[in-house]
Amino acid sequence: MKYLRREVLLCLFLFSGTVFGNTLSQQRDDFLQAEKLIAQGETGAFLELSASLIDYPLYPYLQYLWLKNNLHDTGKILDFFSSYKETRFTGLLTFKWLDYLAKNQRWSEFLQHYKPTQNSALECQYGLAIYHQGNQQQALNAAKRLWVTGDSLPQECDPLWAILMNSPSFTPELIWQRFELALNKDNVSVAEYVRRSLTKTDQDIADVWLQVHQKPALLEDSHFLNKHNKQSGRIFAHGVDRLAKSDLSQAIRLWDAGKHDFWIDNPVFMHLERRLALGMAYSRDPGAYYRLSQLPVVDAEVNEWKVRAALLEQNWQHVTEALEALTTEERQDPKWQYWQARALDKIGNSAQAQALYNKAAEDRSFYGFLAADNVHKPYRFANKPIFSEENALKSLADETDFKVIHELNLLNRDAEAKRQWWYAVNKLSKERCRVAAKLAQLWHWDQIAIITLVKADYWDDLALRFPVNYSDQIHNNASRNHLDPSIVFGLIRQESIFNKDAESAVGARGLMQIMPKTGMQIAGELKEQWRSDQSLFDSDVNIRYGAYYYKKLLNQFQGHFALAVAAYNAGPARVARWLPSVNAMPADIWIETIPFKETRKYVAAVLYHSIIYQEIMKKEGLKMKELMLDVLPG
Repeated sequence: MKYLRREVLLCLFLFSGTVFGNTLSQQRDDFLQAEKLIAQGETGAFLELSASLIDYPLYPYLQYLWLKNNLHDTGKILDFFSSYKETRFTGLLTFKWLDYLAKNQRWSEFLQHYKPTQNSALECQYGLAIYHQGNQQQALNAAKRLWVTGDSLPQECDPLWAILMNSPSFTPELIWQRFELALNKDNVSVAEYVRRSLTKTDQDIADVWLQVHQKPALLEDSHFLNKHNKQSGRIFAHGVDRLAKSDLSQAIRLWDAGKHDFWIDNPVFMHLERRLALGMAYSRDPGAYYRLSQLPVVDAEVNEWKVRAALLEQNWQHVTEALEALTTEERQDPKWQYWQARALDKIGNSAQAQALYNKAAEDRSFYGFLAADNVHKPYRFANKPIFSEENALKSLADETDFKVIHELNLLNRDAEAKRQWWYAVNKLSKERCRVAAKLAQLWHWDQIAIITLVKADYWDDLALRFPVNYSDQIHNNASRNHLDPSIVFGLIRQESIFNKDAESAVGARGLMQIMPKTGMQIAGELKEQWRSDQSLFDSDVNIRYGAYYYKKLLNQFQGHFALAVAAYNAGPARVARWLPSVNAMPADIWIETIPFKETRKYVAAVLYHSIIYQEIMKKEGLKMKELMLDVLPG
C-alpha cells in the first residue's frame, strides 16, 4: 500500500496542474482555438494566436497542421524542418511536402529532401525525379523494381510506368512476372490491367490463366494446355495451388498425375510439393508424415509440422526422429523439450524423460506448466517487478516527446497520442523502455505498458504484464456463469490486453472482442434489449456477454476448457471439424496440431494466462492438467 501511494503521488506530481499552473490550461484552450482558425482559413488570426503558444508542448504539432495546408510557403517549411527536425511531425510534413514538390515538378528540391521510404507513391515520384534530372537508367531500374509486385500501385506511379513501357526495359518477362504475382495475391483486376501490355498471342495465354484462376477444377481435363509452352507449366501449378484451398485431395491427385508432363521450373515445383505436404498436415491427413518426409528441401515450418504429423499418428518413434531434425537451438525451446520428454517417456526412456520434464518445468509457459504437472513440481512464476526510481520516471515524462503524448491524452486525442508514444519509445534503449512501460502503467495505459515491456524484452513483472482491471465485473460474471474468474481474465488478456475500446479488423469489439452479430444474439438469449454495436465498448455489457458466451461454448463442448477456448477464437463449427473421428486424443496433441497458427497459440496463451491469474489472485485449484482432458471423438 505504501508503494502504491507513492506511485499515485508521483503520478500527480508529474502531471498535475500544480507543475504547470494556469498558463498550461489556458494554452490548451488557445490550442483548440488555433485549430479552429486553421480550419476556417483565418491565417492572420492563427499566426497571432500561435505566437503565444511557442513554449506549449503541442506547438510543433500546431505548426504542422497549418503548414500541411500551406505547402507553398517554402521558407516556413524549411524553418520548421530546422527547428523541429527531432519531432515526429517533421517526418509527416516531409512526406506531404515532397508530394507537393513532385506534383509541381520541382525535381531538384524533391531530390534534395528525399530519403528512402517504404511509401510506393514517394518511391515512384523519386524515380520520376531522377529521370528528369538526367539519370534515365537509374530511373528505369527503380521503375522495374517497383513494377514487380502483385499489388495495385498508386496513381503517382503512372508517369513512371509510361516511361518504363516506352523503353527497351519493358520486356515480356517483366510483364508476365507481375501478372503472375497479381494472381498469386488474387488481385485479378491488377492481372487484367497487366494483361493489356502483352502481345495478342500472350493475351490468349493470359486468358487461359485467368480462367484456371477462377475455376481451377478445369485442370481435371488439362488437354487445353500446350505442354510445350513454358507458361502452361506455371498455369498448371497455379491452378493446383488454387484448387488446394477448396479440394486438397483433388489437387494432390492432379499434381501427382501431371507434374512431370509440363515444364515447371524448380522453385515453382518445390513450392507446390511443400504446399501440398503442409496442406495434408493442416488437414490432419494420415499420410502427412510420409509426404513431408519426401520433401528434398525443408525449412523450419516443414520440420515443425513433421513433428505435429507424427504426433497425430501418435507414432512416438516418428516423433523422436522428427524432433532430431530440429536445430540444436530449436530443441532448447521448452515446447520441444516437453515433446522430447513425452516421446522418450512413451518409448520407455523414463530417466531421460524426467530430466527433460524437469528442465522444461523451469520455464514460465504453457509447456513449462505441462512439464511441471508431469513431474509433480510447483509452477515456476519467477515474478520480478520492475522498480523505477522516481527521478527516472520524472526525467522521461519531462522529455519533449512524452510531454506531447501527455497533452494529446488530455485533449482526448487517443490515436494521435499512441502514434506519438511509439515514435518516442522506438528511440529508447531497452532499459529506458522498462521505465516507459512503468510510465504507461501510471497513465492507466495497460495495453501500451504491456507491449512496451515486450520491446524492452522484459517478461518477469507479472503485475504489469497481467493487470487485474475490471475485477468486480469479471468476478461477478464468472460467478453468475459458474466459471473460474481466472479463465475470464485469461480470455480478456489475450483478446484485447484490457483495452475496452479495442476493435479488430473484422469488427470484433471491446474487452472480450465480441462481434456485433454475436452480441445481438446473446442479448436476445439473455432477454435484454440490444442497444447498438457501440454498446460492446461498455465494459459491463462486454464482460457480461463474453462470460455468458464462453460458458455456452463450454457447455457445447462438454465442459472441455481447451475446446471452448479454441471455439471462442476460431468458432465452434471449425472446432467440431477438428475433433478426432474415431479415438480419443490427448489434449496436448490436439492443441499442438490445431491447423491455424493463431488459434494454436491463442489456446496455449489463454490457458497459460489463466494459471498466471490464479497465482496473482493467490488462489489455488486450477492445474494445467485439469484443463487438458482428453479430446473425445466428434
